[in-house]
Amino acid sequence: MPAVTADTLSLPRLAQLPESTSRRPVVRVVRTVRTFEGEGFPVRRPFPSPDLPLADPFLLLDHLGAVEYAPGEAKGAPWHPHRGFETVTYIIDGAFEHRDTTGGGGLITDGATQWMTAGAGILHDEMPPEQLVMKGGLFHGIQLWVNLPASLKWTPPRYQPIEAGDVALLSSPDGGTLVRIIAGELDGHKGPGQTWTPITLAHLSVSPGAQVDLPWDPSFNALAYSLAGNGFAGSELRPLPEGQMAVFGDGGAFRVTADRVQDGRGTGNWEVLVLGGRPINEPVARYGPFVMNTRQEILQALEDYQAGRLGTIPPQFMPHRTSADDPELS
Repeated sequence: MPAVTADTLSLPRLAQLPESTSRRPVVRVVRTVRTFEGEGFPVRRPFPSPDLPLADPFLLLDHLGAVEYAPGEAKGAPWHPHRGFETVTYIIDGAFEHRDTTGGGGLITDGATQWMTAGAGILHDEMPPEQLVMKGGLFHGIQLWVNLPASLKWTPPRYQPIEAGDVALLSSPDGGTLVRIIAGELDGHKGPGQTWTPITLAHLSVSPGAQVDLPWDPSFNALAYSLAGNGFAGSELRPLPEGQMAVFGDGGAFRVTADRVQDGRGTGNWEVLVLGGRPINEPVARYGPFVMNTRQEILQALEDYQAGRLGTIPPQFMPHRTSADDPELS
């Protein structure tokens, strides 16, 4: 797993939490729904799903891989529109190329993140690089959709490239967990991602048998998703195998613990994505790549897209098929 690693003994450490800190209980464990996105690549989706239709302020989490592509198998998501939220693509293994109509873009690879604010409207393209298509190889990542409140849905689009070396690296108090903060804050340490909606997003590598208590903003919700390996959520040690998500209740911290025996397919550690944010608590109207507050705003987004008001694909990229060929506007 090429996502950035470090010797935890040399890193700043999370503070040891007092025993009086209220630990969040596990409210439920959610299984993923398997579906397809873009040109037909498989994803595992913990939300939205029948078990977890909404995780305000988050709209969607897709787990991409891990998969070993054969030559010619890698697929992407050709030019398509978005309005009303932000997309976050974090690549753990392999690579994706991003292009958008603001001029943003580049290669996202091995621990890098692209953070795209669609806001008032944008077109973008996410495709595997030619080398991955031709030769195949390992691919693993996530895409997260973060909602914007009504007051920010018309903010101008922007693109943030976050390289692997930009993330804030921390250690648990005992050195058994490497914490990569992509956005938000943990124990006073801030990640590089600039967010409109207050959230925290981090990737943990937890050594077999290790346990870590994460201080968490009491106004945020709290979720933990198992990317690879096996572990337990909460002080009650609810099993959390790969591809399942724990939803925590209220409190000032939550606990995750790695199983003493890992499956050996990955790094030997338990890889966990932890995320949470302050709920927006506004009506959500969504259709495919558009997320607004009312049905009328969705109809306006469709009209603006069809009229070309969400941006123009640069001429050099026009040979790519666009989502206009797809009735779902994936």
